[in-house]
Amino acid sequence: MRVIHQVHPEDFARYNTQQIRDKFLLNNLVQQDAIIQTYTHYDRMMCGVAFPVTKPIELVTYDQLKSEYFLERREVGIINIAGTGTVQVDGEKYTMNRLDCLYVGKGKKEVVFSSNNAEEPAKFVLISCPAHKEHPVQLMHPADATPTELGTAETANHRVINKYIHADGLKSCQLVMGLTNFKPGSLWNTMPAHTHDRRSEVYFYFNLPENQRVIHFMGEAEETRHMFVANEEAIVSPAWSIHSGVATASYSFIWAMAGENLSFTDMDFIDIKTLK
Repeated sequence: MRVIHQVHPEDFARYNTQQIRDKFLLNNLVQQDAIIQTYTHYDRMMCGVAFPVTKPIELVTYDQLKSEYFLERREVGIINIAGTGTVQVDGEKYTMNRLDCLYVGKGKKEVVFSSNNAEEPAKFVLISCPAHKEHPVQLMHPADATPTELGTAETANHRVINKYIHADGLKSCQLVMGLTNFKPGSLWNTMPAHTHDRRSEVYFYFNLPENQRVIHFMGEAEETRHMFVANEEAIVSPAWSIHSGVATASYSFIWAMAGENLSFTDMDFIDIKTLK
């Protein structure tokens, strides 16, 4: 399993493009009949994809976790971004359609992913973080998520944020998770930009055409950098960094946060005029 260590913002300001990609871009996550994950030292978050096509695949532990099973001291949020699939948790099966979200809490020993149809396989995005309290397994459909409409068409950032795992939704220990979709003609996400000093974040971009790219902006407000990100790639965002982007075509993204505060509104907005 790939491991990513933390970066100080003063060091980040001196990085070239390849160094930025090496330290913050999570790629090659989607591999048939496998679960590929990256462990980050940003609030110990993990990001990965389970892509069962021809056979079920089980979520197992890793040497880096020093645990008997994956969820011994962790929790995980799961969003299906493709065909219908099933997640079996300690013998109980949960059917997940596209954009459904499943929360699985600390202490669950067996998690198995499968697709209902190999011709239209499921694709499960996994975001995990440490947990010190147990919460029950919970499934939520997109229609039941808490929507927040932000932005305007005039500024090309008219979007709907669907909150799944948060203080008023699916209960968790410290994980907050959801996804964002855009209104027609809008391409900017998280603009005006913000930071949240008490938690880290992961962005997973999807629904992007193969030959198109998201331009992801990060860094301190007065020392920003960018990356061109392909479909089904993710970015880890430190607490000191903005996390904003625009794309060359329509797209969606999953966001997930971990840290010491579950409040969705815990953020410090950045005046657009101060960005450099």
